[in-house]
Amino acid sequence: MIDALMLVAGLALLLKGADFLVAGASEVAERLGISHLVIGLTVVAFGTSMPEVVVTLISGMEGHPDLAIGNILGSNIANILLVLGIAAIIRPLPVNDSTVVSEIPFSLTAALLVGFLANAALFGSQPELSISRVDGAVLLFFFFLFGIYIYNITRSQTVPHEERPERKPLLKPVAMLLVGIGALWLGGDWVVGGAISIARNLGISDSLIGLTIVAIGTSLPELMASAVAAYRNQPDIAVGNVVGSNIFNLLWVLGIASVITELPFEVVSNADLVMVIVASTLLLLALVSSRATCVLRVHGVIFVLTYGAYLTYLIRRG
Repeated sequence: MIDALMLVAGLALLLKGADFLVAGASEVAERLGISHLVIGLTVVAFGTSMPEVVVTLISGMEGHPDLAIGNILGSNIANILLVLGIAAIIRPLPVNDSTVVSEIPFSLTAALLVGFLANAALFGSQPELSISRVDGAVLLFFFFLFGIYIYNITRSQTVPHEERPERKPLLKPVAMLLVGIGALWLGGDWVVGGAISIARNLGISDSLIGLTIVAIGTSLPELMASAVAAYRNQPDIAVGNVVGSNIFNLLWVLGIASVITELPFEVVSNADLVMVIVASTLLLLALVSSRATCVLRVHGVIFVLTYGAYLTYLIRRG
């Protein structure tokens, strides 16, 4: 009963936190002349990735690497197929050209990099696969490069002072943004805690918990934030949130976790890593195939159905 109450209360916090985060971030962007895309790729993406940070770091330090890695891979799959799928069903999502040319390919490259580093032992003398501390440092270096890219597009997309809205105090939108991040973190923690406890009582493995219940639980902030952004007709935040969150997860969260403690990598997890790559490729194909570079409702339906098929595969895999 307590676990069920944690789940319900966590979901309520996630919903309200997402509303606050999107509203606060949008207003801050307008006041400072920063594009919604940049805000989505940074502030919103970082805020909605906080549950993944908490779960991955704690799982890694407490000796549950399957849960840590499963959470990251499962969350990235859910972000594209489930989160963007539902957001696109709510409202078609026009995508910025730079997202198609730069951010999505960067996210895809990050997934390929993780796959290479995790399987590097196959080319050496080590008997077991792992993401080592050196691998973590490499991931953090690539995250640094992403930070430089974000800085450059921030400079290029900043609105001139004379075109910005009338200057007003930033206290209220900043407070909304911080409250939204806090609510997302706490709500994600409650949802994951309740879900893990329920799953453990049912005798489910760490890997399956991480890829399903925990991955969906930690993706709920992204789902709520992108769904609210789509409803508010702010597609740059909806898409930027997902793409930015995926990059954060693969490079920063996984990088920090593996620097703290080496993470053993199971061969079977390569199938899930391939699914991350497939999901990113599906997103690119959807954008290239649409005349207006837009994630349409039909794409959203395909994404959600694909995610359902993937969950079925996971359950059968056990």
